[in-house]
Amino acid sequence: QERFVESGGGFVQPGGSLRLSCESSRFTLEYYAMGWFRQAPGKEREGVACISQQDGGTSYADSVKGRFTISRDNRKNIVYLQMQNVQPEDTALYYCATDFNGVTCGDAARGQGTQVTVST
Repeated sequence: QERFVESGGGFVQPGGSLRLSCESSRFTLEYYAMGWFRQAPGKEREGVACISQQDGGTSYADSVKGRFTISRDNRKNIVYLQMQNVQPEDTALYYCATDFNGVTCGDAARGQGTQVTVST
């Protein structure tokens, strides 16, 4: 049984938008801080966005600040990553993850990811 299932990736032109979703039938996501991470070939894994469990506070990597938004729908048990004004350097495998605590984000448990490709 998958821990998390990501969807919403695809091919998009520079300047476009995508919304990624992270679902779980195994865990109640509102109990944890949840993060989105990305991994591009030849690059270090990057923590993109994090949303805390306690107060819903969010944080972002400088590379995406002002363009990406992380949010939750606790009723649907989904965490979203809204991506706007995407650029070729945003091309990566995106996955959601948690360290099973309420404050900080890590990828102790993660999904398989969804591929985002930004190109003309």
